[in-house]
This record gives sequence, C-alpha cells and structure tokens, in this order.
Amino acid sequence: MHGTPSRKMGLVGASSLVVANMVGTGLFLLPSSLASIGSISIYGWIAAALGASALGLVFAHLGMIEPKAGGPYAYARDHLGPFPAFQTNFLYWGANVIGNVAIAVSVTGYLAVFFPVLKNPWFANACTASVIWLFIWLNTRGANVVGHFTVISTIAGIFPIAFVGLFGWFWFRADLFQAGWNPSDLATGVAIERSASIALWAFLGVESAAVSAGVIDNPRRNVPLATIIGLVVSTVIYVACSTVIMGLLPNAELKTSSAPFADAARMMVGPWAAVVISLAAILKAAGSLVGWILIVAQSAQAAADDDMFPRRFALTNRQGMPSQNLVISGIIMTLMLIVTTSPNVATQFSRITDATVVLMALPYIYSVVAMWRLNRMLDMSDARRRAFIGIGLVACVYCIGVVAGQSADLDRKALILMLLATPLFALVRRGQSLASTRPPESGQH
Repeated sequence: MHGTPSRKMGLVGASSLVVANMVGTGLFLLPSSLASIGSISIYGWIAAALGASALGLVFAHLGMIEPKAGGPYAYARDHLGPFPAFQTNFLYWGANVIGNVAIAVSVTGYLAVFFPVLKNPWFANACTASVIWLFIWLNTRGANVVGHFTVISTIAGIFPIAFVGLFGWFWFRADLFQAGWNPSDLATGVAIERSASIALWAFLGVESAAVSAGVIDNPRRNVPLATIIGLVVSTVIYVACSTVIMGLLPNAELKTSSAPFADAARMMVGPWAAVVISLAAILKAAGSLVGWILIVAQSAQAAADDDMFPRRFALTNRQGMPSQNLVISGIIMTLMLIVTTSPNVATQFSRITDATVVLMALPYIYSVVAMWRLNRMLDMSDARRRAFIGIGLVACVYCIGVVAGQSADLDRKALILMLLATPLFALVRRGQSLASTRPPESGQH
C-alpha cells in the first residue's frame, strides 16, 4: 500500500547486526593465534576493546549525522577527495579479499577433524581453494541464494560458541592458564601491543550499525547505542571464549590447533562433542565466507560505478551478480592462499589475518579525518567538537599501534601495496576518461 512506512531495525536488531558481523569466524581460530603470545593477551583484549570502541563511536557519529551506503569509501569520497577514496576502497577491498582467505582456511581447519589428511599443508590448500571456488560459484547464482545459506549457517554457528564459552568454565584449569601466561617471555608492553594488533581482526565490523544507519529506526539514538552494546557483547564473548580455551588446552597444543573449539569440546566431554562442534563451525565459517564474498564484490562494483575501479568490476550476469568481479576476487584469493602456505592451518590463518588488519588501518584513519571535516560544518558546541577530536585521536593511535604491533616485513609489504595505489589510481582514472571522451569509430555498433 502506498504511503506505508518501511519497517526498519530497532535497537535490538541493530545491536544484533553488530554482534553478528563482529563475532564471525575469527573466533574459531583466534585462540590459536593468540596462544603464541600467551594468556597475557587478555590485557591486549582490553586495549583492543578501547581502541575499537573509539572506532565504533566514530562510525556511530558518521552514521547518525550523515548515513551513507559504502562506509569508509563513501566518507573518504565525499570529504577527502577522489584519490583518498580510491586508496580507501583499494585497501578496504584488498583487506577483505585477503580476510576471506582466512575464513576459507578456518573451514579447512575444522574439516581436518573429519579428514586428517588435511593436516598436510598442500592437501589443505587444495581443499581451501575448492571451498573458495565453490562459494564464488554460489555467489554467481544470486543474492537470494546467499541469503538463505547464511541464515542457516549463522544459527548453527551459535552452538559451539555458547557451549565452550559457557560450559568450558567447569573444566577450566587455572594452573594451565598460568603456565601459558607468557611462553615467549615478551615484555608486557610488547605482548599487549602484539595481542591488541591481532585482536583488531575480531573487531572488524564495528562500523556495521553506522553503515546500515539508513535502515535503522531513530538512528540518532539507536546507532550509537547499538554500536556500544554490540561492542560490549562481542568483547565479552571473545574474552570469555579465548580465556576459557587457554585454561582447557596446553599452550603448546593450542598454538598449532587447527580446530581449538573442537579440541576443547573433545577434552570436555569426549570425541562426539568435537564432531558436533566442528560441523557447526564449518557451517558458520561457510556462511560467513559466502556473505563476505558478496560484500567484497559489491564494494568493488560500487567503486567501478564511480569510475574508481575498472568497469569490468561492475558488469553483471543474468542473476544481477558481478560475475567477472567475483572471478577476479577468486583468482586473487587463490594466489594469496598459495603465497601464505604454512606448516599448519593455525599459522596460515595468523599470517593472513595479520595482513588484513594492517591494510584496514588506513581506511579507518581516513574515516576519522572525514568525521573531523564533517564536524567543522556542523552546528555543535566546542566541547562536543573537542570530544570527537579526542575520540578520533584514540582511534588513530590504536590503528597506528596495530601497524606497529606487526612485523617489519609485513609492514613493508603493506607500504608497497599502499604506494601501488597511486599509479593504479592514475591508470584507472585515465582509462575511464579516455573511454568517455573517445568519439565512436566509423561503423561501430
């Protein structure tokens, strides 16, 4: 009926969106990544939560004042200019393509519970590549197919998190937790910096409510509240699950575990629990991979529509899906999989997620700068404007700390990728300009 207002998400729905996007597959292998630092990483979680809260408030404010589809890319485009917008989308897209490889790796990690041959790195890579291309194909079938699949997988994914996070405390051993406190004997500051850097992977998606502000009821109230509620709930889940697993499994075993939740469940109640947990984790990881492949494709498609990416990224098939875009992403993901081949799945997952969080730092910082520029044009008190400057500085310090917490080799590679954005921007923009100004040739149809 005309004139009927569309139904929007309330506070509960918006908060659930933030939690669902943040508590993804990263949780299923993150305890293994943090085990290399030890249970001292609980301090890193606290530092990461503070930094992520600042980022969340930045996106909450942007979404409340100026809701836009496209998130960091849209804010960079409208408030910083074409090149920062291109660089933001290039890095944001690249980070998420790489991050999708980590999700696919986690699927293989839990499949290894059923097929031990997958503990061999090359068999694992073959399986992961098959998973990637299966879900690339699934995405070409249409968004409705993706939607049905992700609903089922998300419901299934709740089980392993709730089971281990809630009931694992009955088997928690304080002596095991203490024995793995700081296995590498790192300085406390270094351990906090390193673990907080790894933990950014867990907080990717903190901008979900802000990016979706257009479909949230009363965004001025519900976007910031949903962001904070989602952050608190997600932080509790992450800290509880990571902490309890570090008190269930010896540190040496946890560091190389390809399925820490399944291994914890096996220790708690027996082999059958590991099977059930692994099946649920596989479904959750598969659903997340399908959804994130779609998000990455849509991000590149939006940039191509704005002449910020090659036009082929915007070409769609009969189902309305950017098929060439999806295939290109699949090729890049497969190459990244080969480049990051490691002795075990846990190490490979850690290497990939480290690369992802470094690339995400600059798009987040650009969003902070966009917020500051936007606030200059708003009628607000000096005290409130200064408060947002302070929040933005905390967010920037955290993003810089994430980069500082990674290895010099990884930071150098990320810098090279950032520098590549400059000639790529010139080539893409020049190509679009020539295409739009070239007169049609004689006899061209």
